[in-house]
Amino acid sequence: MDYRKDIREYIKTEIDVLNRLDIEAINEVMNVLEETRLNGNTVYIFGNGGSSATASHYQNDFNKGISEHIEPKYNFECLNDNVATLMAVSNDLGFEEVFRFQLRGHLKPGDVLFAISGSGNSKNILNAVEYAKEQGNKVIGVTGYDGGKLDVISDYHLRADINSMQITEDIHMIFDHLIMAIQCFHLYNKKHLE
Repeated sequence: MDYRKDIREYIKTEIDVLNRLDIEAINEVMNVLEETRLNGNTVYIFGNGGSSATASHYQNDFNKGISEHIEPKYNFECLNDNVATLMAVSNDLGFEEVFRFQLRGHLKPGDVLFAISGSGNSKNILNAVEYAKEQGNKVIGVTGYDGGKLDVISDYHLRADINSMQITEDIHMIFDHLIMAIQCFHLYNKKHLE
């Protein structure tokens, strides 16, 4: 099989999406995350399926990658990483409660939700976001497609403007590494220039 034409088309499509990214929105999210770090607050990050793996990756990159040589450190907590908790809540209360349940009694003023959903319509994601909004917390929504309900109710938005889950998830990881690389550079330089 000769896949070269399809490979070129996938890459071209991804480049087109990258060229349409909202730079102002990315900058705004980077400032919200930095403010949250400096205030000693927690970023609760979560997603389903491939987005859950993305959320875990963000937690690692912020808690270790960026935080390795700075104070105060980032405090990301990934709500989809504890399988026992997910299974207990799913079994006892229903899958739509797996994230909201974990936020109850833990969410503090100034904490931020970082909700990842390709479609923007996952009920368990929306339940957690609605709870956070009721508590007065800010929400970063990370989506694809048309953004769904998550794009509507989030305070800050990172969206891959395409109807493809694969490219959406690629772009979500690019957001992570882009933010990480730029913040590492700025934080490292700031530390060594003081």
